[in-house]
Amino acid sequence: MKNIKGIDRVNYSVNYFRAATIGLLIALFSIVRVNAQMSAIQIDDLVNSAMNTIDNTVGFAVGVVKDGEIVHVKGYGVNSVNSNEAVTADTPFGIASNSKAFTSAALAILVDQGRINWEDKVIDYIPEFKMYNDYVTNNFTIQDLLTHRSGLGLGAGDLMIFPSGSDFNITDVLKSFQYFEPTTAFRTQFDYDNLLYLVAGELTARVSGRTWETFVEEVILKPLQMNNSFSSFSDAWKSGNYAVAHSFDGQTLKAIENPKPVVNTKQKLNGAAGGIWASVNDMCKWMLIQLNEGNYGANLEKTLYSEQQQQEMWRVHTPIKIQSDPMLPFNSNFSGYGLGWFLSDINGFFKVEHSGLIAGMSSEVILIPEIELGIVVLNNSEGADLMNGLMGFNLLDEYLKLETGINWLDLAKNLQQRRQQMRGSDSDEVWAKVESNKDIKIDKEDYLGIYEDPWFGKVEVEERNGHLWFKSHKSPRLNGKMAYYNGNSFAIKWEYQDMKADAFAIFSLDENGKAQSIKMKGISRFIDFSFDFQDLDLKRVLVNPRVSELKK
Repeated sequence: MKNIKGIDRVNYSVNYFRAATIGLLIALFSIVRVNAQMSAIQIDDLVNSAMNTIDNTVGFAVGVVKDGEIVHVKGYGVNSVNSNEAVTADTPFGIASNSKAFTSAALAILVDQGRINWEDKVIDYIPEFKMYNDYVTNNFTIQDLLTHRSGLGLGAGDLMIFPSGSDFNITDVLKSFQYFEPTTAFRTQFDYDNLLYLVAGELTARVSGRTWETFVEEVILKPLQMNNSFSSFSDAWKSGNYAVAHSFDGQTLKAIENPKPVVNTKQKLNGAAGGIWASVNDMCKWMLIQLNEGNYGANLEKTLYSEQQQQEMWRVHTPIKIQSDPMLPFNSNFSGYGLGWFLSDINGFFKVEHSGLIAGMSSEVILIPEIELGIVVLNNSEGADLMNGLMGFNLLDEYLKLETGINWLDLAKNLQQRRQQMRGSDSDEVWAKVESNKDIKIDKEDYLGIYEDPWFGKVEVEERNGHLWFKSHKSPRLNGKMAYYNGNSFAIKWEYQDMKADAFAIFSLDENGKAQSIKMKGISRFIDFSFDFQDLDLKRVLVNPRVSELKK
């Protein structure tokens, strides 16, 4: 669901940033100074070579727009290893955090209609919205919802939406922010978030009188004739036509079959942070309206939002520190976040971008407005985000004749292998220690019971088949076996393995050795930041009833 620059491209520590290489690297082929455009055959050759070079790729869709026209749009590979059905230009993919630009556009439309202003206070529309102190609550504006400058830490509260299938609702989200500790002062630093976009989606609903999903579908998707795009997975599922995500555990590539959606109509969470599914053909239409400053139609006679709003969405609201990288053969002078977009420059060209990531699927959108160029890449393979980026360097060499002498696809393969090795190494050490400690006896009754966090709710530590077991009440997919690790620490192997998010549970004990609370953190340093276990403060509120009865 995210795109943030600043990651070390050798170590790939996604502990801070998700899919960071996609935006920065693929953007490089966007600067078409030497050639007007690559031919369809050249792009086909590049994509096919990349798919043959990078392991575990399943399906891709690539679209390019230039000078007001779609010059290339095509699907590659298959939408599922189980069905082998070919990806087409009309196959919807989960675009994850590229949905954020649609949320910004929805609010921009409401601004144009005079129904809101960007500087309006959120509490004027959502009175129950409450941040971590009164000043921030009373001064939090609509723009603040979209600009990642709240003062909260990276991905704060994302456990409400990761993994998918939780029972949290929008009321839970609106109440959650007051319980987080800020990591920086309000409006002083960029820290990517998702939950505040859900608040933006709720605000859209309250102002328009339609759910965020309905508003996006009726006011954006239908007018632009994005006929193979959906504002929710449930609608994509009903269509029967969508790409299936795939995971890779180091040995086996498997399809992540999404379960049939269960629609909870009571205050359900909206998709404003990352819920849209769209085809590459439709995403080309989306890029064209961006490059045409909100205008569309055969002669650009129709307007979705005004040029003024386009400029507002593409204005830097939150500066981001520029990270130097000797691998990148270009100069960049600024970096920041607008409203749903990352903004920077490459050799003097203004670049607008965003990427997105959900389990086993990623997306990338790049715009270079000065030369009317847009690129979109969608894929349904874990780890293929790396290919998106390095593929861009190959195109850069073609367009700018840089003659770097680097085989970018070979480099991508090497980095992919190194990333996989590093991701496995730290986790392997933990599980090896767990195995060596398997005969250590512990008193399970000291840990059993109900624990509660003010924003995440209750979890239960119970006994199953002679083992401690962790179970979340409101995020049912976060449940798994607890194995003794060291001291008062246990390693949890989740039943959910679509994204690698196994975690430590570290107990605090009283003077009698009885558990009082739990702190948590991811086992792997490469865990996706949306698994913000470190933000939990679980206090024991009930000793296991069976144990209490036995001790009477």
